[in-house]
Amino acid sequence: MKVLVVEDESELLNSMTEYLRQEGYMCEPSPTYAFALEKIHLYDYDCYVFDLGLSDGNGLDLIQELKKIKPEAGIIIVSAQNSLDDKIKGLQVGADDYLTKPFHLFELNARIKAIIRRSKALYSSEIVFNEIRMVPASFQVFVENKEISLTKKEFGLLLYFVTNKNKIISKESIAEHLWGDDADNLGSFNFIYTHFRNLRKKILDAGGNDYFQTVYNVGYKFSE
Repeated sequence: MKVLVVEDESELLNSMTEYLRQEGYMCEPSPTYAFALEKIHLYDYDCYVFDLGLSDGNGLDLIQELKKIKPEAGIIIVSAQNSLDDKIKGLQVGADDYLTKPFHLFELNARIKAIIRRSKALYSSEIVFNEIRMVPASFQVFVENKEISLTKKEFGLLLYFVTNKNKIISKESIAEHLWGDDADNLGSFNFIYTHFRNLRKKILDAGGNDYFQTVYNVGYKFSE
């Protein structure tokens, strides 16, 4: 398992790198934004660990750049910034988890393992919700064992709903998930309703149930 650790505090970077290598990871340290930016464009990693306050750049910008080229990347933020706003920003731009400094290295290890497990489960096996079966590796969807044809955005939308079932998902979160940074330039969220309506119709036409709920002025929910 390969991990990229981006941290400009040399002592902490060395500690994390040494510990993770002892735990069996192929761990690559990066002390700067520039070095990390080069690495994410050249290589693939099973998990990325980013500090936010880098000396030569903003870790949030680095996460956004990574998500453009590797939307499925598993990301953990480690930061001394412990405000709720910072955590929300980090999760909104695509991070999966947030650790506040100081932290125990065994906790970092546990969270890396959790992200890698989720990632492998999500992209290497089938996901089943009642009569709906998804195969993320091949972008296939079956309803009542009949395959339905979805666009890439519709597939991404359904996968987002199924993996976040029973949660209220805002239109902003959906836009950021499907379009990344480009969501800011879309003007309105009317396009989400179009994808939502088309996806629901295809599932219903194939004999599936309607699990989609509109939460007025907020977004949507996928639930029984």
